[in-house]
Amino acid sequence: MTIVRAEPDGGTRGPDAEAVTVSEAEAVTGTEAVNEGEETAEETAEVPGALPEALTGFVGYLLRRVFARFAASSDGPEDGSRDFLVLDALTGGDWASQLDLAERLGINRTLMVGVVDRLEGRGQVLRTRNPDNRRRYILSLTDEGRSAVEAGRRAVAERDARLTAVLTPEEVSRLNALLARLLPPGTQDLVRGTGHLVAQAQHRLRRLGDEKLAGTGLRVRHYGPLSLLAASGPCPQQRLAQELAISGPATSQLVDELVAGGMVHRGRDPHDRRRHALELTELGHTQLKRVAEAVHLLAAETAELLGPGGEDELRALLGRLLEPAHPGAAEATATARRD
Repeated sequence: MTIVRAEPDGGTRGPDAEAVTVSEAEAVTGTEAVNEGEETAEETAEVPGALPEALTGFVGYLLRRVFARFAASSDGPEDGSRDFLVLDALTGGDWASQLDLAERLGINRTLMVGVVDRLEGRGQVLRTRNPDNRRRYILSLTDEGRSAVEAGRRAVAERDARLTAVLTPEEVSRLNALLARLLPPGTQDLVRGTGHLVAQAQHRLRRLGDEKLAGTGLRVRHYGPLSLLAASGPCPQQRLAQELAISGPATSQLVDELVAGGMVHRGRDPHDRRRHALELTELGHTQLKRVAEAVHLLAAETAELLGPGGEDELRALLGRLLEPAHPGAAEATATARRD
């Protein structure tokens, strides 16, 4: 698929005057362009309950759970969050390349087209040709855009205060500083607010993990169900959903992926022949070793980004944020740290 826009002079342009294909977008942000809607549905489908102890030792997993809680509590569509990120980034001055800004903010190219189109249509952003490179467009904030940023910052501050009410102001400040370390250096000064930092850090860790599994048909999110099935043996799908603390539809999506990949078999429950039970195939055990290696490499990379003591500190803070929906989350992270 190629996205091309008509110009008033009869010409055409894609973002920054380049036609953008889905494969090009994937090259920038992994498979996010194709699977972002699918990921969002799966990641925000958490339900209250105890989190799996085998997973709470991973910052990436806890961050994903916090992201799910924040997303479920957010006001308005995800598009509004992206729009604000772009407007806020432009408060520091004009941006010489739409594509460069998209990469800095972790927004794939195809989505960035829609974001800038909306902002331009509202009169909040002005897009003009770059005199040094006629194929690119400079993004500038208008007076309407500055007013939108001011209102947006107030809304973000109110939302963040509500979502982080269990933390002190000093703890929130420390949480934000640690989350910023998980972003690329060129992005750290562009993203403000706990909710946006959580989202950007979560998206980046997911991409880093999935990149380690490129070409295998595996995703980092497969580690949880595969490892739980390996530990429990044949398991009804309902119990797997309870163990993962995610909804039935989200569990079905994960299981369908694993069954289609030949990693999980739907057999009969040995304790109740009327029910189906899930169990790993031989390929599933092999693939679990592969995804586990990627997850542990990602954990080591995350610890390095956070610096000495940062991993334990961030785990503790994320555990506190999860406590309202998942009692014992903070204790679980402390146990994982001791182990």
